[in-house]
Amino acid sequence: MQNLKQQLHNLCLAYIEQRIATAQEALDMVNSSANEETKSSAGDKYETTREMIQQEIEKHSAAIAEAVKQKQLLQQISTVRRHEKIQTGSLVITDKNNFYIAISAGALMVGGKKYLAISPSSPIAIQMIDKHTGDSFAFNNITHVIKQVG
Repeated sequence: MQNLKQQLHNLCLAYIEQRIATAQEALDMVNSSANEETKSSAGDKYETTREMIQQEIEKHSAAIAEAVKQKQLLQQISTVRRHEKIQTGSLVITDKNNFYIAISAGALMVGGKKYLAISPSSPIAIQMIDKHTGDSFAFNNITHVIKQVG
């Protein structure tokens, strides 16, 4: 199970790295556009364009900052620690789904099985926190039985 957690952790890290790279590319393109923009005789058009570019810069900068924050949180999670009760960093196997509680990265495939990488603050994770193997929880009117916690 420890090896599986490490694989899921690495996939989450790759997901975050890709988000950072994509946002940085977009920011670089916007900055390049801003540098090429020259003031024309139509002053209002120039100001509107500059404002739109500034909004794009702020949007991509915020996306980078959020992804870096998620990366830092991810780096604080130990993949070698085994959990008795569900918490951040837990791998949770239920009768319905498999979860890795770390960051919201969606569905991850390892060894032909699907694992849902979810944030500890997500509604379903909140239902799971502090539960143990054998416990159950309900989410969206579906009862999940916890088969294994790692």
